[in-house]
Amino acid sequence: MRVQYHLASKNLSGVAAEASWAESMGYDGVSASETSHDPFLPLALAATATSHISLETRVAIAFPRSPMVVAHTARDLQDLSRGRFRLGLGTQVKGHIERRFSTKWESPGPKLREYVESLRQIWDCWNGDGSLDYQGKFYQFSLMSPFFNPGPSAFPDPAIYNGAVNAYNSRVAGEVTDGLMLHSLTSDKYVREVIKPNVIKGAERVGRDPSQAKICGGGFIITGPNRSSIRDMEAEVRRRISFYASTRTYFPALECHGFTEVGQRLHEMSLNGRWAEMAELVSDEMLDAFCVRGEYDEIADKFLERYGGLLDEVSFSPHTVEPIEEPQLKKIIRRFQEVG
Repeated sequence: MRVQYHLASKNLSGVAAEASWAESMGYDGVSASETSHDPFLPLALAATATSHISLETRVAIAFPRSPMVVAHTARDLQDLSRGRFRLGLGTQVKGHIERRFSTKWESPGPKLREYVESLRQIWDCWNGDGSLDYQGKFYQFSLMSPFFNPGPSAFPDPAIYNGAVNAYNSRVAGEVTDGLMLHSLTSDKYVREVIKPNVIKGAERVGRDPSQAKICGGGFIITGPNRSSIRDMEAEVRRRISFYASTRTYFPALECHGFTEVGQRLHEMSLNGRWAEMAELVSDEMLDAFCVRGEYDEIADKFLERYGGLLDEVSFSPHTVEPIEEPQLKKIIRRFQEVG
């Protein structure tokens, strides 16, 4: 099983050293997200500080950016990294698309499918004779002057992954992308009963091998040197679970475990700004559903007991009370890689 590290540097000046460190620890790849910072810029710095690990956006929000803009950025990062870039795309939710990005919200699943299709046609245009003609409901591209065409790349097109919470976007992954990036609020039960069957359904719909769409992620992981340190981290994870579970888009994962009523209460509390109180609603049962807990020497095996055979890659960036010692971290990473 591949092991992915999420870059934590809030300042671009620290990214190169952090990415180099992650590579030295034995990670297979690093990722950057679009939260309070741009997801692409850190990866340009990471590309110059590493030699063999993959570099991915996990995820870049698709709809505020034209596929043409993303095609250029992804191509440049692929060339800079000498073929190591993976483009992870997400739809976000309606409120953020309309109110934070001031972008139109419309049929996110079908629109994401067109987004991926048009990206591939743009890259085909650059690698081919320069002709471009993509005609979809949401995107149309028919102009590529030589002045704006970078020409063929020396490397394959970047792999495209899509974030997915619901069944529809899981089917989109099976149909058109190279992989699916799970949201943090997930469980082995949800992957087994909802995510994976819909990836297979999407692949079968277009006559594709389902294994072409890799499944990556694995939810929350808490680890530490002893039970006491693990308990100290639980409060933070309860807070994060309560935040995500208050968003109605993520209710399907709650429904799978019978937590829909909790999600509804959390949503109401979020509307009233009662953020500090929300973690109190996350029960031990809910924590167990969405989180794998274990000491350093057992965490990889505990994770694989639940997710083995379901995932191709784990996202493992341990948040611990005290920094984990490097030999111990390397040991855990190797255990994931050799067992999965």
